[in-house]
Amino acid sequence: MASDRGLEERLLALWDHLGLGVAHIATQMPADIAGLVRTAAERVGGIVLPGYHPTGWADVVAERTDAVLAALDRLPALPAVSLPAANGAYAGIRYTVQGSGPPLVLLPFFLAASQWEPAIPALTQRFTVIVLGGRHLGGVAALEDRAAGRSYQAMARTLWDRMEVEHDDTVLDVGCGSGALDRLLAKRVPNGRIVATDVNRFLLREAAALNGGSARITFEQANAEALPFAAASFDVAFSITVLEECDAGRALSELHRVVRPGGRVGVVVRAIDLPQWWHLDLPPEVKRKAEIPPPSVGAGGVADASLYRRMQQAGFREIAGFPALVTFDNPTGPIWHYREDHVLAQLTDEEALAWHRAADAAREAGLLFMAHPLHCAVGTK
Repeated sequence: MASDRGLEERLLALWDHLGLGVAHIATQMPADIAGLVRTAAERVGGIVLPGYHPTGWADVVAERTDAVLAALDRLPALPAVSLPAANGAYAGIRYTVQGSGPPLVLLPFFLAASQWEPAIPALTQRFTVIVLGGRHLGGVAALEDRAAGRSYQAMARTLWDRMEVEHDDTVLDVGCGSGALDRLLAKRVPNGRIVATDVNRFLLREAAALNGGSARITFEQANAEALPFAAASFDVAFSITVLEECDAGRALSELHRVVRPGGRVGVVVRAIDLPQWWHLDLPPEVKRKAEIPPPSVGAGGVADASLYRRMQQAGFREIAGFPALVTFDNPTGPIWHYREDHVLAQLTDEEALAWHRAADAAREAGLLFMAHPLHCAVGTK
């Protein structure tokens, strides 16, 4: 299979591999199926999207199991298929088949911890349920896309430089996601060890699969607010775009507790108090709306310059702060879609046309890119 094939090609290949003529689809991320619907709409029966707009890390099905099941009950009738229960992978997409009835393909949520699990028992009584996963779908694809950005990698390397990570350090990553940055960091600590943690067991499974069995990285489930490690267990620790989603004060205290005296901790959060920008020639009103970043911060989280003060309050000294801009130039990637969809949702029809004209002009000129801001800090215990 060609590594650069489009997602719609991968999904169609999987459809053919499983012998699916037409199948229902449920997803949180419309961009995952946009190409399939555009190129092969006849292979899609019905589509279900969540009927509300949760935070990216919300456990959508666990929170609204009955509403999700009710929405799936309204799908149009399709013939039942006969597929044996199976686990497999094809065209770069992993799949699990269970249940009986019309085919229902479940794509991953963004960051939901239990994904579709709370609804699976009920769904398998009515559908042949095909659950998909892997690096090309959902939140994992977004995390891998983000970590592939050169300026994003540069930001991470700068953080590790300021942390003075050594080749034999024991490193803790709080909120590892897909493990993309840990795989990058592993090259820097050839004689060390990385303990990569996440509260999200789904992401940990995906991260372990993407790691390819390297013994240098250990994946463990852990809550940033109550880390399951003894005091002074690590030489250094870091957390990137996680403290927006939890009680930042408790998480910072835990990071302070688990590193040795003299150890350094690096923290990066999204900056909703700074403008994002797009390299587009936009009318002033559209530009103003486009500069507003997605308001992705939970109760108790931190996504602004108070990060630096909060680190000081948690007991860190010698705090070095360095706000950063990271750029993205792949308009077909999930990170771009996430940011652009947020902008388009705020625009009128006329403003959206102006946006698309500006994006087309920038693309033709080879100058289509955007940047979003981050607050970055390193402190010493």
